[in-house]
Amino acid sequence: MTTAKTLTLVLFGVFFIGAGANHFINPDFYMRMMPAYLPWHSGLVMLSGVAEIALGALLLIPRFQVMAAWGLIALLIAVFPANVNMTMHPELYPTIAQTALWIRLPIQGLLIAWAYWYTKR
Repeated sequence: MTTAKTLTLVLFGVFFIGAGANHFINPDFYMRMMPAYLPWHSGLVMLSGVAEIALGALLLIPRFQVMAAWGLIALLIAVFPANVNMTMHPELYPTIAQTALWIRLPIQGLLIAWAYWYTKR
């Protein structure tokens, strides 16, 4: 693996570990993101936080890198409805510009592409 790919891998893994930890530090933010049609909001917020921490950490272990990258892709797809819900209800996020909420949606695709890069040895 090239030095650049290794550095971005570490950055990506640490990003997800931090994002997952934030689910426990600031759960109310994530609770507001949850679409009304989903049950068990608190449990899903905690589960996604644990998944982000675990998959981010596993990404840093070469033996588990490919599996973790695929897991992050699945997770990013699974949480996309919460990002759409956030965009559709900007009143719940008065401190975030509506443009920023819309920009989050294609960023999800970029994160998926980034994770996909680590499925290749």
